[in-house]
Amino acid sequence: MGTDIHAPLGQDRKARPGPAGPSRFSAGNVVFAVAIAGMLGFSGWTALAPTGLRTAPLTVPTEEASSDTTTDTKPDQKTAEAKDGVRRTTGLSGVRVEEALTDDGNVVRKYTPGARDGTGPLIIEANRIGQDARSAAFPNEDLLEETSDGKIPIIGLDGTRPMDQYARPWSGARGTRIAIVVGGLGLSQTGTQRAIRELPGEVTLAFAASGNSLPRWMQEARRNGHEILLQMPLEPFDYPQNDPGLYTLRTDLGETENLAELHRAMAQITNYTGIVNFMGGRFLSDADALEPVIRDVSSRGLLFLDDGSSAQSLSGTIAGAVEAPHAFADLQLDADLSRDAVLKKLDELERIARRNGTAIGMASAFDESVDAIREWCEEAQGRGIEIVGVASLAAVPAKK
Repeated sequence: MGTDIHAPLGQDRKARPGPAGPSRFSAGNVVFAVAIAGMLGFSGWTALAPTGLRTAPLTVPTEEASSDTTTDTKPDQKTAEAKDGVRRTTGLSGVRVEEALTDDGNVVRKYTPGARDGTGPLIIEANRIGQDARSAAFPNEDLLEETSDGKIPIIGLDGTRPMDQYARPWSGARGTRIAIVVGGLGLSQTGTQRAIRELPGEVTLAFAASGNSLPRWMQEARRNGHEILLQMPLEPFDYPQNDPGLYTLRTDLGETENLAELHRAMAQITNYTGIVNFMGGRFLSDADALEPVIRDVSSRGLLFLDDGSSAQSLSGTIAGAVEAPHAFADLQLDADLSRDAVLKKLDELERIARRNGTAIGMASAFDESVDAIREWCEEAQGRGIEIVGVASLAAVPAKK
C-alpha cells in the first residue's frame, strides 16, 4: 500500500521519517482530561445520592423510641419514610425519632418532642408546679415522711413543697382571681360525693381531719381536678361546750401534745396543699399555742389558710414573723344558708376581688352552697373572673 494510513492498525507500521514533533498528549492536556472526568463522575454520584446518606432499615429499641414496652407494631407506633430518605418513628411517649446511616457506617438518631394526646404513658415530675391530671390522685412518695402515725408531708430533698406539687395550675394571667374553698368534706358521704361531682374543678375542697373514707374521697376529688386542704379543728372560746371533735388542738395541751395531734391528723390523708382551721377562736388568738403549729406546717412545705371566722386571730402576724406561706379568707359565704344569700355573698366577693385583684371565699358543703357556687362560677368566668386554687393566692416567702 502506498501510505501507512491504509495499513491495518498495528500491523507492520514503520516509523515516519523526519524529526520527532511535539506529543499530542502534553501535560496540560492530561490535566484537563482528568478534571473533566472528575466533574462528570461527581455529577453522576450526586444524581444517584442527593442526600449523601443511605437509608437504613429502622430498628429502634423500644426503650429508646417509646416508653411503651410492646414489641409488635401497633397503630400507635408508626414508621414512615420521607422523601429525604430518612426513616422516622413516633410512639405513645410523644417522642419523634429520625434515624439515618451515614457513608462511614455510623447511625445518626435525632429525637424531637411530638404532640401528646393525653393517652400515652405518664411522666411523673417531682419538681413541677401542679400534677398531671392522671397522677393527681397519687401522692409523691418523695414528699412524705413515714412516722408511727402514718405518712405525713415533708419538703422533698430537691426543695419541692407539697403546696407546689399538689397546687392546681392556673393561667398565670394577672387578671381578677378568686379562690373558693368548700369545707366539711368527709363528714357526710352523700354531701361529699355531691360536692366532688358537681363543683367545678377550680373550687378548692377542704377535708375534715375526722372525716370518713378520706383516702377514697381525696382520690376522687383529685381526679376531678380539685386542689385540696386538710381542715384542722382548733379550740373555740366556748370549748368544751362547743367541741370541734377528734384531733382538736387546745391551748392547754402544750406544744408537744398539739404537734402530736397535728401529725396524727396530717396522716389521715395525702395530696393536700395546706391546713385550714375549723373553728379555733381561742387557739388562733393565743400566740404561744399557735406559733409552733404554724412553724411546723410551714416546715413541711404547706400553707396555712385562716378561714376568717375569728376577728382576734394572730395567724397573719405569726405567719409573717416566721415567713410561713399564709392566706386569709375574705368572706364566709354561707353564714345565711340559702341559695340567694350565698349568691349575694359571691357577688360581694367579686367586688372585693375587682378592687384588690384577688379574693378568697369560704363555704361548707351544704346543698344550697354547692348549687349557688356552681351556678355563680359558670357565670363569673364569662365576666373575666379566673377561679383558682387557694395555693396560688397564698403569700409565699421565697424558698431558701
